Amino acid sequence: MAHYLLTGGTGLIGRALCQHLVDDNHHVIVLSRQPENIIKLCGDKVEAVRSLETIDQKIHFDAVINLAGAPIADKHWTKKRKKLLEQSRIAMTSKLVSWIKQRDLKPSCLISGSAVGWYGNGGEQYLTEESNFHDEYTHQLCDAWEKQALQAKEIGVRVCIVRTGLVLSAEGGFLKKMLLPFKMGLGGRLGNGQQYMSWIHIKDMVNLLTFLIANHNAKGIINACSPSPVSNKTFSQTLVKQLNRPAFLPVPAWFLKLVLAEMSQLLLHGQRALPKKAQALGFKFDYTELNIALADVLSTQ
Repeated sequence: MAHYLLTGGTGLIGRALCQHLVDDNHHVIVLSRQPENIIKLCGDKVEAVRSLETIDQKIHFDAVINLAGAPIADKHWTKKRKKLLEQSRIAMTSKLVSWIKQRDLKPSCLISGSAVGWYGNGGEQYLTEESNFHDEYTHQLCDAWEKQALQAKEIGVRVCIVRTGLVLSAEGGFLKKMLLPFKMGLGGRLGNGQQYMSWIHIKDMVNLLTFLIANHNAKGIINACSPSPVSNKTFSQTLVKQLNRPAFLPVPAWFLKLVLAEMSQLLLHGQRALPKKAQALGFKFDYTELNIALADVLSTQ
C-alpha cells in the first residue's frame, strides 16, 4: 500500500484521482479547509486533514499531488478575485513546499498542477514543453505557481509540473457548463472559432498522473492534453453532432469582451498544445479523438 497526500481533492481531477487511488487500496490523505466535505465527496476511506502540521512525521509519502486552486473561470477577474486565484495556487504551493522541506522523510515526488494557459495565446502554433509564452495573466499566474513547486528540487525531490488542458468529464468542469445551452440548440463557436482548445479525457488525466508518479524518469514540465487539439469551431461542431442538436448562435468576440472583460481571454485565446514529453516517456492515451472522447463522457448523461 502506497501513501499519498493530495491537495485540491474536492476539484474535478482531485475527486477522480482520489477515487482511483482508494480503489487500488492506497492510503490517501487529503488536505482541506473543510475536511467534512472530503468524506462526502471522496468517501470514508480517505483521511481528511485541515492542517499539514497534523500529519504524522513517520509517514513516507510515495507522492504529494498538489492540485489546489480556486476555479479560474467562475467569476470576473477583479483585483479581489485575482488575489484569491493567486493565494490558492502560489501561496498554497509555497506553504506545501516549505512543509516538505522540514520533513525528515521527504516524499518520493511532487506532482504539481498548472495549465496550458502558461503559454498564453498561442494562435495556430504547436506548443510543446519547450515552447515560449505570450505574456498575459494566465501565463503570469501559472508561471509563479510553477516556480514555487520547482523549489522542491533543491532538496532532491523529483518534481513534475502538469500543464493541464480542458478536462472532459461528466462530473463537472467546463463541459458541464457548456451542455445546457448546446442541448437547447443555443450553442456555437466563440468569436471566430479559430482559437485552439487543448483537451484531455478525465480517465487519461488520472492515468497520466499515476503514470508520472510511478515513472522515475518523469520530471519537469509535462503537457497534460490529448495529441489532437482542435479549434473552438471544430469542438463546437463535434459537440452538437454528439448531442444531435443545431448550433446556430455564435457568440461574437466583442460581446465576450464586454461582458467578461479580461477573463474573455480564457475563451478567445487558445493553445495548440501537444503532449510531447508524456508520449516520449511511453504514456499511451486511450482517448485521442475528440468525437470518441465526447461520446464516452456524454454516455453517462
